[in-house]
Amino acid sequence: MDTELCNILKTEYSFEFDEKRKKAMLNSYYKYGPARKNYSSGNIKAIATLRKCLDKYEETGNTEYLCDVANYAMLEFMWPQVQGAGYTPTTAEKDSAGIVGISIVEIEEYRRKNACEYGRY
Repeated sequence: MDTELCNILKTEYSFEFDEKRKKAMLNSYYKYGPARKNYSSGNIKAIATLRKCLDKYEETGNTEYLCDVANYAMLEFMWPQVQGAGYTPTTAEKDSAGIVGISIVEIEEYRRKNACEYGRY
């Protein structure tokens, strides 16, 4: 991987998060059995369980639940239970789920367009 991408990943990605997720998956294997059997059969509902973990995170602030959220998203990706599920890149803005809030790119663009209001010409 080139240097620029490595530098970006230093601040935009968490390898620690990945390690915690992997350890949680190993623990789950021994606690619940093989994921393939649990999720391909529909015995465990990935999305419903993901939502429970997200609620628990919001209630407690324990970031372990975020690792669980990511793992349940991964399990749904691997063995989708949503009818007609499939991976389709959403390159068009109209297809994106969007964000809640305002990004730094949007703030900077607003400031550039409204520079006179900020005393710049």
